[in-house]
Amino acid sequence: MNKTSVYRIADIKLDERSVVRRTPEIEHDRSVAIFDLLDDNHFAPAQSEGGPYALHLSIEEGRLVIDIRLEDGSAHHKHILSLRPFSRVVKDYFGICASYYDAIKTASPQKIEALDMARRGVHDEAAELLKDRLEGKIEVDLDTARRLFTLISVLHLRPEGTIR
Repeated sequence: MNKTSVYRIADIKLDERSVVRRTPEIEHDRSVAIFDLLDDNHFAPAQSEGGPYALHLSIEEGRLVIDIRLEDGSAHHKHILSLRPFSRVVKDYFGICASYYDAIKTASPQKIEALDMARRGVHDEAAELLKDRLEGKIEVDLDTARRLFTLISVLHLRPEGTIR
């Protein structure tokens, strides 16, 4: 990606008010998603003259809030999406991830590969769902949607360790 593109995310923050104790694997996935997202993304809000953008992602009353600001911090736009369409895929994703992380400790390479393929499949399904939900609001490519879904799934964790 061209780092000079105006249609990109230059900074991203997750609402940490509801921080939960995350497993090292989930924390690693969150860190990698942020690193990769900032390194390479396409993010073009509708009717925008361009950024780069600073995002703040949070969950309020069961809804995803995507607070888009310009890189200088000035307000740009806020999108609010229902999380209900994501609930099944987030549960599936965490379930497969847990199985995958357990398997990499002791399972055969074939079992690990099968779980990794399943994990990627659910991740792709979730990214397509996110792209669909953002249609007409924000244009993102598949890699950007995948990384954003990873961050959204982390926000789904409740303080008691369950999924919203």
